[in-house]
Amino acid sequence: MQKTQNIRIEDFNYPLPDERIAKFPLSKRDDSKLLVYRKGEIEEHRFHELPKVLPADSLLVFNNTRVIQARLHFRKETGALIEVFCLEPLEPHEYSLSFQSTGSCSWLCLVGNLKKWKNGVLTQSVNIDGKTVNFRAERGLPHGNAHEVHFSWDDSDVTFATLLDHAGELPIPPYLNRETEESDKTTYQTVYSKIEGSVAAPTAGLHFTPELIGEMKARGFAFEEVTLHVGAGTFLPVKDEDAARHPMHTEHFEVRRATVVRLLEKW
Repeated sequence: MQKTQNIRIEDFNYPLPDERIAKFPLSKRDDSKLLVYRKGEIEEHRFHELPKVLPADSLLVFNNTRVIQARLHFRKETGALIEVFCLEPLEPHEYSLSFQSTGSCSWLCLVGNLKKWKNGVLTQSVNIDGKTVNFRAERGLPHGNAHEVHFSWDDSDVTFATLLDHAGELPIPPYLNRETEESDKTTYQTVYSKIEGSVAAPTAGLHFTPELIGEMKARGFAFEEVTLHVGAGTFLPVKDEDAARHPMHTEHFEVRRATVVRLLEKW
């Protein structure tokens, strides 16, 4: 295997015409194409044929992360629009505790239009079930190309998760070259998503349907789940010519002991 320090990004450039990028998913997820490479041969299938393609005793491990509405927009009094993209919680550091926070919390964020937000507090009014909540963001110390951002709001009955649901925007991939739409809240989640924390979907899993999973269980396929919150690093372009110098964001993951034991027994 080629070492990372020997990989030059220019060797991986290829044309990708915009018209070849699907802007929206198929209405039936598992009708998507499935390429199968087996013993030097390439076959084309549909995703719903997966049970016929995989060995009958396969164990599938699903990432049950759920995409949050991580993209926030604040407008300064000058009219400048500032984008705050939530990456991971800092205080409280645990995802579930941060989402349950009332009053305040801090996150590591990417900031768009950073030059226009040198200091000061950004504010916006958020309507939640008929109540107006004053939502504030204050920039803190830098962490690489990200910044600490302290959020606060004036309603102790409102959690940060609720604020994201009402004020945030689902961060669909930038290469789609379109605005987020209401349908993305459903189609840009896997059908088995449970644990909130990702800023991007584990996209291979988007093709599964409840019916396909039910069929595979009926055929005897085994299933396990892990949680890996996909970070914004999946969106960020590699700007350095040498891949070894590209800064990578960390990603939070959890694997149950029982899952590890089952995998060891399987293999």
